[in-house]
Amino acid sequence: MPFILNNALIIIPVVLIALLLFSAIRVMREYERAVIFQLGRFWKVKGPGLILVIPIIQQAVKVDLRIRVHDIPSQDIISRDNVLVKVNAVVYYRVMDARNAIIQVEDYVGATSQLAQTTLRSVLGQHELDEMLAARDKLNADLQRILDEQTESWGIKVANVELKHVDLDESMVRVIARQAEAERVRRAKIIEAEGEQQAAQKILEAATILSTRPEAMQLRYLGTLLSIANERSSTIVFPFPTDLGQMLGSRARPGGGGGS
Repeated sequence: MPFILNNALIIIPVVLIALLLFSAIRVMREYERAVIFQLGRFWKVKGPGLILVIPIIQQAVKVDLRIRVHDIPSQDIISRDNVLVKVNAVVYYRVMDARNAIIQVEDYVGATSQLAQTTLRSVLGQHELDEMLAARDKLNADLQRILDEQTESWGIKVANVELKHVDLDESMVRVIARQAEAERVRRAKIIEAEGEQQAAQKILEAATILSTRPEAMQLRYLGTLLSIANERSSTIVFPFPTDLGQMLGSRARPGGGGGS
């Protein structure tokens, strides 16, 4: 009996020590850090690899440094031109300073999510609907910059913000469709008018050349005759050149010319 008691007195402390050592050993992955508090006060950030945390004396809070993706739920936003839209977005962020992410904010994941929602409403509410639909890159950059500035003190880096959907009600979709149709008609009329203007300019230039060079008019006359001859028609109309009429008229007048 004394032998068993003596063995128990030896084994129990050994087991307790082994348990303490086992609980003190932590393994941090490459993307993890451990924020160590010693007697309630911040001590240091450890990891990655094998670390020791003294039980009771020290506590460790694990922080993941990988990029997180947060989907912002749809927000009802009134644009600057008083249009109600539903907008949702996605935020990419990561922890850059594990110490501040634990000490400066209670829940950095929830805080970043709430901040992203309020920032989305406030920023997009300052823009018109056309900007939301056509200038998404600029809006994404503005949202990313504002969020990054506000989360910097938390040790958070906002890498990117992307608007996913801008949803409109059916009546507004019809209005935008009519507006787009009117814009296409306007552009078509402008292109047609510009074409007529260019054609009129070319016709004026050609008429100026023909009026100053009689031989050019003769070539034009011959070309017209050739075009008429190539057409399959039973009736051929020959244009009468004006200079030929003037020549015949001058010969018909007394003393207008002729042989002696």
